[in-house]
Amino acid sequence: MALTLAYSVTGLKVKDEVNSEGVTHSNAVCQTYWKVTGTDDNDNVAEWSGATPFTAANVPAADFTSFENLEEATVVGWIQAVVEADATYKAHIIGQLQRNLDEQVTTEPTLPWASEDAVEAAATAVIVLFMVLYVLGVAFF
Repeated sequence: MALTLAYSVTGLKVKDEVNSEGVTHSNAVCQTYWKVTGTDDNDNVAEWSGATPFTAANVPAADFTSFENLEEATVVGWIQAVVEADATYKAHIIGQLQRNLDEQVTTEPTLPWASEDAVEAAATAVIVLFMVLYVLGVAFF
């Protein structure tokens, strides 16, 4: 099943960095934090987070975009370029998304040979357990 991917930037780190021309780029992006959302053909959605470092050391002064003028689409483009350039990394990301999607559609049905009384007793036991934990002040969510 094919996934449609959508990237978004969740955070950045910046620092002043001198490029190969000797020009100091102020507030150059040195670390990105991002998430990718994968949507399958049935509109099930999974997310995966990543972090990608960058350097402005080889960025000519004429091509540098100041932090104040950055747009999310530009930074997403940088991230996607890194992901697309490494087939193993991209396969890892797709695998993690697919694993998350598979977990969403997995269920634990009642065993077909279990009696209704046994199922009801198990459900009651779970409710009693949660009530006891609540009374004891144990956080379970």
